[in-house]
Amino acid sequence: MREPIGLYIHIPFCTAKCGYCDFNSYAGHEHMIPEYGDVLLREASLWRAAARGRRIDPVFFGGGTPSLNPPEEMRKILEGLRATFDVAPDAEVALEANPGSITTEYLRALRDAGFNRISIGVQSFDDEELVALDRIHSGDDAREAFAAAREAGFDNVNLDLIYGLPEQPLEAWKRNLEEALRLGPEHLSMYALTIEDGTALARDVARGRVTPPDPDAQADHYEWTCERMAGAGREHYEISNWARPGHRCRHNLVYWQNREYLGLGAGAHSYFDGVRFSNVLLPNRYVELVGESLAEGGERRSMRHVVAGETVTPETAMADTMILGLRLLDGVSLAAFRARHGRAVDDVYGAVLDEFVANGIIERTATHVRLTPRGLLLSNEVFARLLPEPVV
Repeated sequence: MREPIGLYIHIPFCTAKCGYCDFNSYAGHEHMIPEYGDVLLREASLWRAAARGRRIDPVFFGGGTPSLNPPEEMRKILEGLRATFDVAPDAEVALEANPGSITTEYLRALRDAGFNRISIGVQSFDDEELVALDRIHSGDDAREAFAAAREAGFDNVNLDLIYGLPEQPLEAWKRNLEEALRLGPEHLSMYALTIEDGTALARDVARGRVTPPDPDAQADHYEWTCERMAGAGREHYEISNWARPGHRCRHNLVYWQNREYLGLGAGAHSYFDGVRFSNVLLPNRYVELVGESLAEGGERRSMRHVVAGETVTPETAMADTMILGLRLLDGVSLAAFRARHGRAVDDVYGAVLDEFVANGIIERTATHVRLTPRGLLLSNEVFARLLPEPVV
């Protein structure tokens, strides 16, 4: 059997839109939840034939706020996906949840439905910071959400945190991370606050209403985080992710290992059969176009909801393997790169790698190339140099 593929399910509904968020999410559309779940399964049916012979692992529900969906809706969708695809019996089945939208009863229902991992969007335990981030929950809500996950039987819990907020002192970030470690999750994802074009935060920064994050302070926060997490015995396996042994996030590893995945839902992205493509963004339009695709017989060629796509060239495929793989602390396997692409890493990137090695940003081992601790801070510079030359 060929390598398993990932399955991503996008639930675009939110109670409120956070100022820093550039994900495809919409507040005030909860009335669409029942119809949207039905359409997700109809879209899945369009991919049944193409995915035949491919095992699915993992399954990830992201958003938006998937935990706005009632548990019976989540069960219906998951059971429908299992009926449509060959989902591995031991697949990681995960969802993102906001602390203000989950209870022990809700999470018990999800566990009973087959979910075995939950990622809680804590972002901060400080109430003032949460207000600045436009979050609708409190620090106490976050603590209660984690306790609810444990009480419901989840033994694989991730917490998302954001550091490097405008004018955030290092001591404030330390308190957040120490609180997270006290709770004891299996996994922690920690990201520097970034200003994304088109967001409310970007507009506020442009108008002088909000001070932009300080890159030097963010670097200090990150370096302390790496030291603290090493002291806590957590495995630093990706630039922004740490786990207890055996609890790396399978969903994210699909991306970082440049493996194939199908994305269902409004705005979902896919990488399948050598093509990267995405669905129409607006939920209403997504519902309409999936219906039109099915009305035309459900053939893959009539997938009207797929609105953007490109065939991945050999040069782009190699760059993807390098850029995504270097996000992992293990780095890029020289043998695996050659087996996949038919060329040696040094034949393609030798000159660039030599420069980064000389500058202490990349190191070579007998089997891998990987970022050094300094390189982790300068990763975007590395990735930009590995992109293929644009076609003119």
